[in-house]
Amino acid sequence: MRILQVCSVTTFGGGERHLADLSHALSDLGHEVYAASVPGSPLWAELSFLTNTRTLALSRGNYVKNLTGLAAFVRANGIEIVHAHAARDYHLAALAVRLAPRARLVLTRHVLFPLKRINKPLMKSAGRVIAVSQAVGESLRRNGVIDSSKIRVVHNGIDTERFDHSVARSGELPVVVGTVGHLAPIKGHDVFVRAAALISARRPDVHFVIIGEDKSPQMDHRRSLEILIAELGLSGIVTMPGWRDDMPAALSSLTLFVSAARSEPFGLAIVEAMAAGLPIVAAASEGALEIIEDGLSGKLVPIDDAEALAQAINDLLDDPLERSRLGRNAMLAARERYSLARMASDTERVYREVLLGASL
Repeated sequence: MRILQVCSVTTFGGGERHLADLSHALSDLGHEVYAASVPGSPLWAELSFLTNTRTLALSRGNYVKNLTGLAAFVRANGIEIVHAHAARDYHLAALAVRLAPRARLVLTRHVLFPLKRINKPLMKSAGRVIAVSQAVGESLRRNGVIDSSKIRVVHNGIDTERFDHSVARSGELPVVVGTVGHLAPIKGHDVFVRAAALISARRPDVHFVIIGEDKSPQMDHRRSLEILIAELGLSGIVTMPGWRDDMPAALSSLTLFVSAARSEPFGLAIVEAMAAGLPIVAAASEGALEIIEDGLSGKLVPIDDAEALAQAINDLLDDPLERSRLGRNAMLAARERYSLARMASDTERVYREVLLGASL
C-alpha cells in the first residue's frame, strides 16, 4: 500500500511518537510510507529515514498552501491511504482526499475530548477512525460525530526491544521513584509531589523525579510545581530534569514508576515503564484501568488521592519481592499486548478494510 501519514504538530508527544513508530513498522512490512509534517519539528527529524521524494513539507500557518500541496502530493504519488493523527489536521486531510478522490481517509483519535458537532459533515468522508484505547472509542461513540460502525480500537504499541535492558532494580541506593509526562495539571504531578512529601517523612533517603517538559507558553505549570516543592520542603528531593530523549536509560534509573494522571486516554508512559520491567503504581484513570491489571501487573489507587498513592508506594518499597513480581508481570504484558508489530498489523488491517470497502 501507498500510505501518507499527516501531522502538522510542531511539538513532540505521545501522538507524534506513535506516528513515527508506526511509519517505521509499516515500512518494515513492505508498504510505501510517505509523510507530511513541518520541517524543523521533532517529528520531521524522526521521519528522516524517509527519502526526500516521500516527504511533504507543511507550512506552519498557510492552510491554503498546505491543502493544495497535500492534494497534489496525494495525486502525484498515487497515495491510497491518507492517515491524519491530530485533530488540527482532520479537515485538511479530509478536503485533500476530496480533491484526490482515489485516496481513502483514516483518522486516529488520541484524546478523550469530544469532537465538535460542526465537524460531522466533513468527518463522513473518513473510511475508519482509529481510537487508541477502548476509553477513546467509547468517547467517540457517545459524541456521535463519527459513525460508530467506522470506529476501530488499535492500542498504541511501542518498540519493546528498546526497553529490554531497562530492568527495575531490586533495592540498591539511591531509591528513585519517578513519573513521566508533560507538565500539566491533568497529569497529576502535584499529587505525586504531595505523595512524595508523605513518603519523605518516613524515608528521607528516597528521591523523586518528574520527567517531562512544560509546553505552556509561560512555563506556568513548571513554576507552580517548583513553588509546591519548595513549600513542602522537598527541594533537592524532588527534581524536574525536563524531557529525556533516552527514555530506556531514564527508566533504568528508577526503582518504581508512578502515574498520578487525573485523566489519560491511553498511557504510553505506563506501557514503556511496563516494558522496562518496572513495578507501577497508577491512579485509576481511563488509560491505566485499561492497561493495568490491579495486583497483577501494577497497583491502582484512587485519582487525586495523595495519601493512597503514598501508601501504595511505601508498601512496594517495603517489599522487593512484590516489586520484582509486578515488574516481571508488567514486562510480559507489554510484550504480549503492546508491541509495535501488533500495532502495525492491526493498523494494516484497518487500511485493508477501508480499501476493500472502496472497491465494493
